[in-house]
Amino acid sequence: MMNAATATDANPSTVRAYLIDLQARITAAIEALDGHGAFLTDAWTKPPGEPLQGDGITKIMEGGAVFERAGVGFSHVRGPKLPPSATQHRPELAGAPFEAMGVSLVFHPQSPYVPTVHMNVRMIAAGHPGAEPVCWFGGGMDLTPYYGFDEDCTHFHRVCRDALAPFGDDKYPRFKQWCDEYFVNKHRGEPRGIGGIFYDDFAEGGAANGFALMRSVGDAFLDAYLPIVQRRAGMPWGEREREHQLYRRGRYVEFNLVWDRGTHFGLQSGGRTESILLSMPPRVAWAYQRQPEPGSAEAVLTERYLVPRDWV
Repeated sequence: MMNAATATDANPSTVRAYLIDLQARITAAIEALDGHGAFLTDAWTKPPGEPLQGDGITKIMEGGAVFERAGVGFSHVRGPKLPPSATQHRPELAGAPFEAMGVSLVFHPQSPYVPTVHMNVRMIAAGHPGAEPVCWFGGGMDLTPYYGFDEDCTHFHRVCRDALAPFGDDKYPRFKQWCDEYFVNKHRGEPRGIGGIFYDDFAEGGAANGFALMRSVGDAFLDAYLPIVQRRAGMPWGEREREHQLYRRGRYVEFNLVWDRGTHFGLQSGGRTESILLSMPPRVAWAYQRQPEPGSAEAVLTERYLVPRDWV
């Protein structure tokens, strides 16, 4: 279905090969950093009769020395009808057959001083029978700290900016603002974290340019995140920090289940539930109207870090 729309460098086999390699490179680097945990590899195929057809590879680490849960999923699926979550900006494609592939990851660290991170890169193509398919890209990465450190936020945003620089000076400001506006628990009026970059429905410059931008974002992930983990993983912490981490994870879960388009896309289209929800933390807590002590590090998180800022 996608060949007409994804000629040259962005043909399906090339994009698929890149994504599988990206998953392998990231999981290898995380295993080396963790030093204790190992990723379980779960290769899956959608059985006949399912709403979606296709296959994927889910890799997940639980109970590591550094990461309490780390999931990296690759999927390549086809379906007879685009779900509503994917046609908000393309109403002319409502109900069209589609093909989608991507890599999505979420890492939940053991230490409250190491931030949770999310990254996703994906390509979608769709078209009504007899019409030329339309291809577009999406993705990005964002950081969710539980305790704020300026140097970590600045580093993460600088790497994001540099990854987008070859594609125009407008891309980082646009995609940063998009991230700031997207990753928000609107029912609480609160950002999920300190942002990063986010883009969707990207088709500027054609499929080859979209694929090149996707590769640049995916390849930048380890440079953006690993130095932060290495700085923070050895910091001592106790029960107070752990309780705060679990409480803030609750806000993460709220966003993923209530607002995240990727989660909605997967569930609405009949995707594989275990893979879609690999972003969920293994332990989480909620508390009624919990308020941090004024002047505390926990209060500083919401006052200084969970607000849109220019970090670079």
